[in-house]
Amino acid sequence: MAGQLILALAILVTFHELGHYLAARAFGIKVEKFYLFFDAWGKKLFSFKKGDTEYGIGWLPIGGYVKIAGMIDESVDTEQLKTEPQPWEFRSKPAWQRFIVMIGGIVMNLILGFLFYVLVLKGYEKNFVTIDTVNQDGILVGELAHDLGFRDGDKLVSLNGNEYERFVDFVTYEAVFGGEMVIEREGEQKKIEIPGNLFKQLSRSKGLFIDSKSQVFLKEDPKEGGGAFDAGLQKGDRITSINDTVVQSFTHFTKMLKANKGGEISIDYLRGEASTNVKASIDTNGILGFKPKIARYPDSRMKYTLGSAISYSWKESWEAVYYNALGLVKMAQGDVPVKEVKSVIGMAEFFGGTWDWGWFWRMTAMISLALAFMNALPIPALDGGHMMFLTYEMIVGKPAPERVLLVAQYIGMGILLTLMALTMGNDIWQIIKSKFL
Repeated sequence: MAGQLILALAILVTFHELGHYLAARAFGIKVEKFYLFFDAWGKKLFSFKKGDTEYGIGWLPIGGYVKIAGMIDESVDTEQLKTEPQPWEFRSKPAWQRFIVMIGGIVMNLILGFLFYVLVLKGYEKNFVTIDTVNQDGILVGELAHDLGFRDGDKLVSLNGNEYERFVDFVTYEAVFGGEMVIEREGEQKKIEIPGNLFKQLSRSKGLFIDSKSQVFLKEDPKEGGGAFDAGLQKGDRITSINDTVVQSFTHFTKMLKANKGGEISIDYLRGEASTNVKASIDTNGILGFKPKIARYPDSRMKYTLGSAISYSWKESWEAVYYNALGLVKMAQGDVPVKEVKSVIGMAEFFGGTWDWGWFWRMTAMISLALAFMNALPIPALDGGHMMFLTYEMIVGKPAPERVLLVAQYIGMGILLTLMALTMGNDIWQIIKSKFL
């Protein structure tokens, strides 16, 4: 997990800083340093100098930076500001050029996120389950969906007035953040309202909202101490039935586990072509203890063309940015506790314990777009903070006083370090609780 996250951050940070670097060099601004990760207290793993720029890798893997001449940045180096502005310095350039330099990293992350989505859809996932295929049998619903009025066998028509070709578009951000879904039941259409806090209920229950027929595999070897491990299940096994009932979907599978929580079940599974039956214990939360891989309609899918991959990647990129913003609004409103925000430690869990390149690039795309959004926030010490002061300068015709910029930089760094400490502390506490308490 950690290795995948570090590689993802290395790629994203390098290209983010490259966006600043290329924009600065395009306007003739001197870049003194280009570092992947931070060389805190002057310690670094590797460095070399070419031209006016020192390139290197720091020892602290929490980001990176470019040190642009004549700019108040994370280094809070004010010595250079005591001299007269030089033509190659950031401060000597027009505000609009400095704005482009600051937005360069954000633009690079947006482009990367989009391109990685195209890579995932066209190069790895390659095809998708159509809504027409799912509607042949109708959907399968989880407990939350049943409470909202959905029933097994319903056919999906539209979400928030939009008709979609892919089944996945009915179960992503747009659905779980609330809205209206139209379904067809016994030849009649019916509207079902989805509450705006559904995403929070799903995160707590860790269940699926709406499902389709699917096959359930073990994505990786189960960890010791769980029922799956004790029963001898392994990565790649396909669970075909529980207590002689055929598993129709992952939702159906979790329902059967919950119905037998705290007890023992009979599991039939396939390992290659061989079918085996074993007994397994279910914990009191209805958990068997493995990470699932879900295969929906493996023999009935539509291939992504390059055009459709680009179109859907644009849609998913836009949604990732929009719902990041909406999540921040909900956090400000108290709907999302700050303790649920993940640090880099918590983010590592999203990659999983096995190396899956398709999933790696999908997660990297999501993080890239999240970084673009977060960096655009008008907080001093972030790109958005610098852009905020540059916008002020372009409106009023003069820059904010250097003293104000310096104090704002300190305040912004304090805010970011506090948030980092809180989120990392919470993630560490969650690990301690799950392992030892």
